[in-house]
Amino acid sequence: MTTAVRLMYGAVLALSVSAAFAADIPAAPVARVEPVTDTYFGEAVVDRYRWMENDKDPDWLPYLKQQNAHARGLLDALPKRDVLLTRIQQLSGDVATPSRMQKAGARLFFQQRPAGANNFKLFVREGGKDRVLVDPTKLDTKTSHVSLDWWQASPDGSKLAYGLSKDGSEDSVLHIMDVRTGAILKERIADTQGADPNWLDDSSGFFYNQLTGKNNTPERYLDSVARFHKLGTDPAKDPLLMKRGLDPAVKYENIQAPSIGTALHSATALLILSDVRPEKRIYAAPLRDVIKGKAKWQVVADFSDEITNLDLDGDNLYLLSTKGHPRGRLLKTSASAPSLAKATEVVAESKLVLQGITRAKDGLYLRAMDGGPSTLQRLGNDGKLTTIALPFEGTLRAVEADPAAAGVLTVLTGWLEPAGIWSVSADGKVSDTGITPKPAIDTSAYTTERRYATAKDGTQIPYSLIYKKGLKMDGKNPAFISAYGSYGSAAYTPSFAGRTLALADQGAIVGYANVRGGGEFGRQWHRAGQLENKPNTWRDLIAVCEDMNAKGYTSPQHLAIGGRSAGGITMGRALEERPDLFAAVVSGVGWHNPLRYVAEQNGYGEEPEWGAIADPAGFKALKSIDSYQLVADGTKYPAIMLTTGVTDPRVAPFHPAKMAARLQTATASGKPVILRVDFDAGHGMGSTRAQQDVEAADTYAFILSQTTGK
Repeated sequence: MTTAVRLMYGAVLALSVSAAFAADIPAAPVARVEPVTDTYFGEAVVDRYRWMENDKDPDWLPYLKQQNAHARGLLDALPKRDVLLTRIQQLSGDVATPSRMQKAGARLFFQQRPAGANNFKLFVREGGKDRVLVDPTKLDTKTSHVSLDWWQASPDGSKLAYGLSKDGSEDSVLHIMDVRTGAILKERIADTQGADPNWLDDSSGFFYNQLTGKNNTPERYLDSVARFHKLGTDPAKDPLLMKRGLDPAVKYENIQAPSIGTALHSATALLILSDVRPEKRIYAAPLRDVIKGKAKWQVVADFSDEITNLDLDGDNLYLLSTKGHPRGRLLKTSASAPSLAKATEVVAESKLVLQGITRAKDGLYLRAMDGGPSTLQRLGNDGKLTTIALPFEGTLRAVEADPAAAGVLTVLTGWLEPAGIWSVSADGKVSDTGITPKPAIDTSAYTTERRYATAKDGTQIPYSLIYKKGLKMDGKNPAFISAYGSYGSAAYTPSFAGRTLALADQGAIVGYANVRGGGEFGRQWHRAGQLENKPNTWRDLIAVCEDMNAKGYTSPQHLAIGGRSAGGITMGRALEERPDLFAAVVSGVGWHNPLRYVAEQNGYGEEPEWGAIADPAGFKALKSIDSYQLVADGTKYPAIMLTTGVTDPRVAPFHPAKMAARLQTATASGKPVILRVDFDAGHGMGSTRAQQDVEAADTYAFILSQTTGK
């Protein structure tokens, strides 16, 4: 950074904090520059900060610490931060947050972060009484924390398999518990981040997926394997049932993960091969042969058949397919003699996007959505399809059922409705179970609305807004609009505003754009923002922001945008195409240097979504989304806050680190570019409530300092 830019940078910081504090803010480090040139199909690409990909480099941790010291110096001095943190802690502390549940035998298991708790715990309800089964907070130390990554109870509820990891790393170690006594069995199975355990009917053992690649290497998620564990045996001797090359009849790529699925009272097991795509590749074989390691797998569906979800009921195999029907339809075939060509259509495609299937005694329950909000339907055993009336417009985060009992349990939430566990009875009645207590948070002062912006190609892009009632739409309101748009995931559907109400209390408009690349309108919506079509994603966000400006909700000097993970692509490219449109940009654990996915552990598996570097078309697509490489010197960029977690297994910390270094040298606006670092956190999945509270306070204070000058 030049002296002139440093002086201007310091001057702008001083506008947001008092002069006394501004003088004490540590300077941002000047990153070491060691250019490395790669040539792709005759085109040279220079990487100034390649050394950051090596976390053993002696400059790496000092660089992160200095960046974080600079960020902390600025953030801690912002006048609104402490007020925001207090309000955020109250909002998050008063809310009990459910995650998922499972009914198994006479027991109901549910994962929930109780009001005031710092992390999620697993409970079991039996005989009308609740008890804690897994409390990871008891394993925390002063400098480290443990999180519950996943869990699955056996069919009769007598046993529990669950994964724990440290510091948000998601590097799970599988544990097994005897539920009746709470005793933890001696078996431990490492490398089980995506274990996906599937139990046998008698609860004597389970199939699971295990990683084989070395941690923190590009091979980490490649060539994972499927094994079977019998309780009471040595996990080191668990039989290997599927790996790449084991069965000549089952050929697949190293990015695909094998898992073996079972269903209660079914004689068939399913081999499911999956990667980053929503579609699966599926095989079937007799369960008895699979257990013996003698399975002769027969093809059910390939990736090209676009099967995104399934359910196995005895010999009936239900398949949710988007092939030729982008919003999805439900097919039925035989599990023992599967044939898609002869499959029966049991639910036709409609305007709803079918997302999932859950089987109960009274039929199949279908989770669906229309552009965002959820719908629940039931395909009864009589073949009739009915719609279940939900108590409010919201999102069904989970739908769980016991195949031996009628009805389902759901986790339902809305923008102004905290998440709760609701039951749906056989007669269609929806009622609150009371498992999640209602918080003492009054949301009557806020309102929501759903609008549509017109993209350049005429496509209508939906977006949702939350703000305090009575707000004057004079173009002077601070606004914070988030977007994602990847993997066919509907990332921003109605979900309790929670912490963001603290930002709305400051007169801000909080918004979420359902840009292309997501799945809000089905497979076509995803494809329209995938691979070479990815520019639609950030241009849809730009269209939403322009629409808000035109309607007087806000204006460029008051507008901030944000996104997390793959949303970093959206943020990075939007700020580069329209730096004039935003006052601030926030990228949370964002992906910014996709041309270098080959250097991170979660890289190769992303090729179906973004493109392969070894392919000319893939390189072209990757280059178009690489915001780090597309930073331009001398550009007047808005204020930018990037975040990372040192243990992040999904987006390597070098992405935001490189982006911060590049922007700090390139920007000519004098506005701050900061890199906020969590040294005991990862991608956010395992972060504690306290960590999330502090990050939210930092984020909102930064946004307000740049959009209101306060």
